[in-house]
Amino acid sequence: MTSYPAASDPAPPKPALRALPSFLQGALIGLVELVPGVSGGTMALVLGIYDRLIISADHAVHSVTAVLGGKGLQGARAHLKAIDWRLIIPLVLGMGAALFTLAGPLHTFVDTQPVLARALFLGMVLASLLVPLAMIGQLLPPRPGSRVAALCVVLVVAAAVFLLLGLPALQVGDPRWWVLVLSGAAAVCALVLPGLSGSFILLTVGMYEPTLEAASTRDLGYLALFAGGAVLGLATVVRGLAYLLREQRLPTLLVATGLIVGSARAIWPWQDGTTLLAPEAGAWGLPLAAALGGAAAVVLLWLRDRRAHALPG
Repeated sequence: MTSYPAASDPAPPKPALRALPSFLQGALIGLVELVPGVSGGTMALVLGIYDRLIISADHAVHSVTAVLGGKGLQGARAHLKAIDWRLIIPLVLGMGAALFTLAGPLHTFVDTQPVLARALFLGMVLASLLVPLAMIGQLLPPRPGSRVAALCVVLVVAAAVFLLLGLPALQVGDPRWWVLVLSGAAAVCALVLPGLSGSFILLTVGMYEPTLEAASTRDLGYLALFAGGAVLGLATVVRGLAYLLREQRLPTLLVATGLIVGSARAIWPWQDGTTLLAPEAGAWGLPLAAALGGAAAVVLLWLRDRRAHALPG
């Protein structure tokens, strides 16, 4: 009688395979953060990892302040252990890979096809409204007038952002070192707040093109100063944002939604400087297709996340 080896449980996936989803998520966040008007924080919400990111960043900041406050590594140990390293390390590597490999092609695409690029980005931005709207719907109290009040907050923030983005963008030729540091701080603060794009802020202050070019050409001096500003921004803003999301989640989401709505102005496909134009007759078909394609990509990611959270266990 022929004997067969006993069946065994499948081997657990290798560490590299376990890290692959987080690496791809980081690459996607890095890609959208290159896009003016698309928020990496919004994409983190779509992917279902936003809260884990903010909590880990908050613990990272606490660990640094513990060391600087004289408590040493012993005082920082608890916070370091609380960081979700299995998510953070591959995520950061994926973001870095996307930023360095895609900055050049995206720069070329934006330069050669500005209308098509903005249409694609606009579709992604408008579809990303599904994320905070769904969360707001769950948090709104059943009191009469709560929806009206929420709508007023969104509209006021959106109008303010719309007007601010109508101001002439600054043009920076050879930025000083402190401008790079402040730009990095502003960009990363926008990254952690859903609805506000770091690239959008850079575009408004005239630092988008220089930063995209620095990433494309591997200008390490520029990037080091920019990264230093990003660390500064994380240290000063993440703790406050973590508190707001924990204690004032609904108002924070309402403001984020207003930011998304108002930011759509800067990526309207047809514009001359800060003046919005109507599409030319017969020239709107391809941009419309690009906008629908970008919106579909975001909606598919959002539906995937909702199905994943609806599964038992």
